[in-house]
Amino acid sequence: MVHRVVHWGTGNVGRHALAGVLADPRLDLVGVHVSGPAKAGRDAADLAGTSTPTGVHATTDTAEILALRPDCVVYTAMTDNRLMEALADLRMLLAAGINVVASAPVFLQYPWEVLPENLLEPVEEAAAQGNSSLFVNGIDPGFANDLLPLALLGTCRYVDQVRCLEIVDYSTYDNPAVMFDIMGFGRPMDETPLLLQPGVLSLAWGSVVRQLATGLDIELDSVTQSFERLPAPETFDIDSGTIAAGTAAALRFEVRGMVGDRAVTVLEHVTRLRADLAPDWPQPARTGGSYRVEITGEPHYTLDLAMFSDNGDHNHASLVGTAMRLVNAIPAVVAAPPGIRTTLDLPLVTGAGLADPARSREGGSQPRK
Repeated sequence: MVHRVVHWGTGNVGRHALAGVLADPRLDLVGVHVSGPAKAGRDAADLAGTSTPTGVHATTDTAEILALRPDCVVYTAMTDNRLMEALADLRMLLAAGINVVASAPVFLQYPWEVLPENLLEPVEEAAAQGNSSLFVNGIDPGFANDLLPLALLGTCRYVDQVRCLEIVDYSTYDNPAVMFDIMGFGRPMDETPLLLQPGVLSLAWGSVVRQLATGLDIELDSVTQSFERLPAPETFDIDSGTIAAGTAAALRFEVRGMVGDRAVTVLEHVTRLRADLAPDWPQPARTGGSYRVEITGEPHYTLDLAMFSDNGDHNHASLVGTAMRLVNAIPAVVAAPPGIRTTLDLPLVTGAGLADPARSREGGSQPRK
């Protein structure tokens, strides 16, 4: 069955997702929504960086998108600095009977006991009204800290703690709004950025520790958060701009799901802008960055996931993974019961159809030794 798809947002994640939609024979791109006039009217292939024109041109007109009545919208618009607008977009699409796969807002990965009821209930009501489904995922929150740890947890005899880590050099991540305004890099050390305001880490990543707790069938007593930052030893440049000496250049934080005084489910981020910063903090499995799952129990596990690509660095690879987690889930989400769907209740998305025999015969990418 071929599903009619609209793509919404063509930024860092969106352009990769759009290319994935165009390459998937199970999907028929019928529309593209963009946020501003600079991209309006451009062919989808141009926005995705592919060579064959599609005849589908981008629009800023939401009514035009709704009139297409697609089976699913791939929503990858920027949400970190426009949460209420993004929630309004999702409610509108769901109420119109359109299924949605989205890279954000990230708290919708598993929103129960994370998102306030006055924000969650309208999303659930819109899905019920439209008989539609919503799946929010990616790499983090996403498969690096739901699919992978849940699979390992299913092989344990008992579990004392599950910890999911992102250990990544963000110097090549080109998004000044996120890097400077939200995460606070390049800002004075005595200035508290949006991400580190009280409760924000638990809102953004509380979904991770609560979903893992649900998978373990335990009830958390509380969710706590902590962080530490280090300054730049001298001035240097990253893709998003300049980091002045003495301003924030490394960040480590934890969001902990607590049972009594014991942390049972933990999300940890170690973010550097240079590999030599904070040498005593956890190090990635591969230069640039990796994701890690650590399980303390019987047996103990350490699983490292390193991202790389023939077409870019670790940040490029993680953006592709974020995008394709959504695109490949479209058939399952369209088939799912209405409501907010999570990794706990979707079937396993296996990558059906991705191993193209013709590409294999032509050589494809060569396996890494």
